[in-house]
Amino acid sequence: MDVLKVSAQSKPKSVAGALAAVLREKGGVEIQAIGAGAVNQAVKGIAIARGYVAPNGIDLVCIPAFTEIEINGEERTAIRFIVEGKQAPSESGDAAASAAPKEE
Repeated sequence: MDVLKVSAQSKPKSVAGALAAVLREKGGVEIQAIGAGAVNQAVKGIAIARGYVAPNGIDLVCIPAFTEIEINGEERTAIRFIVEGKQAPSESGDAAASAAPKEE
């Protein structure tokens, strides 16, 4: 899975464009961010990317996790986002109907 590294200086629209491109090509991507500013930019990028892929019927699933990364010989804790695309439910209501509780 491709890894996109996001910093506090990353532009959310650039993150979103890279994320959408990798999602369309490979179906999933990992985003790594160290620090509150980087995590903020990553989350904004994911939200913007959803707008890019939603017209194609793709919803995003995001799984956050902690990970340890070595930088210049030092262990650092980073946030890792696994982002995958999935087909959005159809608007015909089929998904809603199947999820609705059955009356007795």
